[in-house]
Amino acid sequence: MLATIKKISRHRLSWFLLLLSTLALLASGLYFQYVLNLQPCIKCIYIRAAFAGILVAALLGMLAPRQSVVRLLAILLWITSAVIGVYHALALVNIEQTIAAGGFSSCALFAEFPSWLALDKWLPSVFEVTGSCGSVDWQFLSLSMAYWSMVILAAYSLTAVLVLIGQFGRISNNPYR
Repeated sequence: MLATIKKISRHRLSWFLLLLSTLALLASGLYFQYVLNLQPCIKCIYIRAAFAGILVAALLGMLAPRQSVVRLLAILLWITSAVIGVYHALALVNIEQTIAAGGFSSCALFAEFPSWLALDKWLPSVFEVTGSCGSVDWQFLSLSMAYWSMVILAAYSLTAVLVLIGQFGRISNNPYR
């Protein structure tokens, strides 16, 4: 099974599907922001940055999927981005639940990206904070956007870990196996 996972990760199509899925999720976030006028809070922006990190990992994996070093770097970036995204999505879900229960919670008004990765300065139309945390303006199957983001990013994390484990499989050149 590990060898099968490794074989799949060595094809550009698998990395392209990862790229396509994250691109669709980022596009849907921009649709919610600019068409439905649901303004993103700081946690939403961090979640969006996590999806962008997975997108970059997919691009990296597409460059040279047969080179193990490049593939491993792409997988590590994928895992890191997805886990950071789960962390921020869980924090946002907790803020939403606190406010829904009648409590008080708030978050920062400005993103704190490192100076070497100032996404909010480079692409303000995508990564600028324009909303506040805690308001649940959209739901699907009675779950908020933050909750769905947490589920999707957890699935990405689990998949990335499985792909990482699969890299330890040995691919046999024996045509009779």
